[in-house]
Amino acid sequence: MIPNEWLVEAQHRLEGKVLRTPLIHDRDASIFLKLENLQITGSFKIRGALNRILTLSEDERARVVTASAGNHGLGVAYAIHLAGGKAVIFVSDHAVPQKVEAIRAQGGEIREVRGGYGEAESAAIRFAESTNGTFISPYDDPQVIAGQATVGFELIDQLEGKSIRSVIVPVGGGGLLAGIGSALQGAGLKVNLIGVNPVESQFFYSQYTRGIQAGVEDRPTLADGLAGAINPAAISIPILKNLEASIITIEEPAIREAVRTIWKKYGQKVEGSAAIAMAALAQEPSIEKPAAVILTGGNIQQEVFSGLVGDPKLK
Repeated sequence: MIPNEWLVEAQHRLEGKVLRTPLIHDRDASIFLKLENLQITGSFKIRGALNRILTLSEDERARVVTASAGNHGLGVAYAIHLAGGKAVIFVSDHAVPQKVEAIRAQGGEIREVRGGYGEAESAAIRFAESTNGTFISPYDDPQVIAGQATVGFELIDQLEGKSIRSVIVPVGGGGLLAGIGSALQGAGLKVNLIGVNPVESQFFYSQYTRGIQAGVEDRPTLADGLAGAINPAAISIPILKNLEASIITIEEPAIREAVRTIWKKYGQKVEGSAAIAMAALAQEPSIEKPAAVILTGGNIQQEVFSGLVGDPKLK
């Protein structure tokens, strides 16, 4: 588990440096939506990245290395720009071009790797080891997870004593779910923790439920930020086992429909990797409510978004 003092320190460390994102309540649906799509860099990932980087020495910040499907890399690039230093960011050649260009715009040095996220992560780790760099995992780092836990602490505060039965969180490597679960546990709240993984790239689901990833295919998914193989020894997994989290998988049509629903009903532009949490409610009516849904990011390509919501004129 993450030491409680690290969770408290992360709250203080990030105060005033990241946005306190809104929580909206749909009383009719009995759900709360946490709008991390409105966060700095368009994703919750800045929380963990910045918290980790602020714990580094000046020398360590000069040699940061990471791998990313897009949003974590953007968070690292932003954090390094803010704190001072240099970041080399390995991305898959499958990564969304909009996210890669945003990383470059923040000053991150891009290294593109053929294959999926797993290949990019392996290349980044090898590079960090050969250059004495500081590798920052998006999900396998306790200080990153402590930073993500601030989403959970904000949620608790914004609920203002209202009870919830479930929290639904998109899962790629499990860092956000582990952080939120740790925050809720630290506050003495017992809720159903539900992580959501895409069927088309269900590496986390397979590792968590079967203990292996062999045989899992990395097929294209609208939830691109959740795709790719993960470190089977990642600390997020035992944390989530301890928290008794459940992991489910979602089909692509449900993800697409959730993007449309979130836009048309709530006016929020989200990427597939965020909408998958809402899709879980449609697919799994047995999920206990009231439920909190974490909308993790809004960095969706405009042409993809316009195609999904049916209005090519949207800006």
